[in-house]
Amino acid sequence: MSHPLTRVLTLLELLQSNAGLTGSELADRLDTDVRTVRRYVAHLRDLGIPVEAERGRYGGYRLARGYRMPPLVLTNDEALAVVLGLLAAERLGMGTTVLAGAGARAKIERVLPQALREPLAAMRETLSFTANAVSAQAPGSGVLLALAQASRAKTTVGIAYLSWRRDQTERDIDPYGVVFHTGRWYLVGHDHLRDDLRTFRIDRIASVTPRPQTFATPDGFDPVAHLTATLAQGPYRWQVEVTIHGPLDEIARRLPRTAVTLTAQPIGVLMQARAERLDGMAHLLASLEWPFTIHSPDELRQALKDLAGQLAAAAERQPGALSR
Repeated sequence: MSHPLTRVLTLLELLQSNAGLTGSELADRLDTDVRTVRRYVAHLRDLGIPVEAERGRYGGYRLARGYRMPPLVLTNDEALAVVLGLLAAERLGMGTTVLAGAGARAKIERVLPQALREPLAAMRETLSFTANAVSAQAPGSGVLLALAQASRAKTTVGIAYLSWRRDQTERDIDPYGVVFHTGRWYLVGHDHLRDDLRTFRIDRIASVTPRPQTFATPDGFDPVAHLTATLAQGPYRWQVEVTIHGPLDEIARRLPRTAVTLTAQPIGVLMQARAERLDGMAHLLASLEWPFTIHSPDELRQALKDLAGQLAAAAERQPGALSR
């Protein structure tokens, strides 16, 4: 980074991504001295870029608030990180709209130099995922950002919500957290209308209105844990309780956190879950390397026997038997 122009451009990048860097900090990153940093700042101001300087112990250089920067200069690694992030968000259903993600990716690729554009296009066209693409109703970006801001500021909001029964309600919420889970965005918070802790799908929230009240999140509250526990208690047909005779930490790594509740016991780990079909639960238990004891339902025992019969028949089957 010996050329002065390179240092000036690097200074601009540092000011874009950091607010309030001191002259000494900038000098260290640019491998120069404070006096030269002041000269580079003057060059940027001559180009019409408003760099502000604040004096004092906590002062530093920063770009003027509200200044609209020219197109960002990305390194190869930064451009790859952005494109991969957009592709992953689209695959996971995490974006607000497919058009927004595709539009952002197209704009980034359009301004990249040809030497970088082609490899990134190759990455986009050849990248494969082991997980299936998630297709879900995307929330409005304005709603999502408003909820995130209110959650951070601990400010009550009013929402217009459409339930799965298509009932429209207006209610005030203390937003404890925003959670993305299996292709959907959720809001977890205290519902003033019901005076209870509730979970809302954000794609069903039509509008968000700030309220003047503030709130305090309960000590130790975990929005992710609450959401997964709530979803696990959905309207499934079977309530399953099984003791797995193995170590809690290893069992927890093998079982989906969103589907089961695990409790350590002297003789193993109590697994509680809900299931719509017991054959799937039988497959799940059979995949574990630890012995287990079924508490309920008794119908799960028959599901395991049926699976054992299928496996025994498969073990005895000779090549070509199904083609006769």
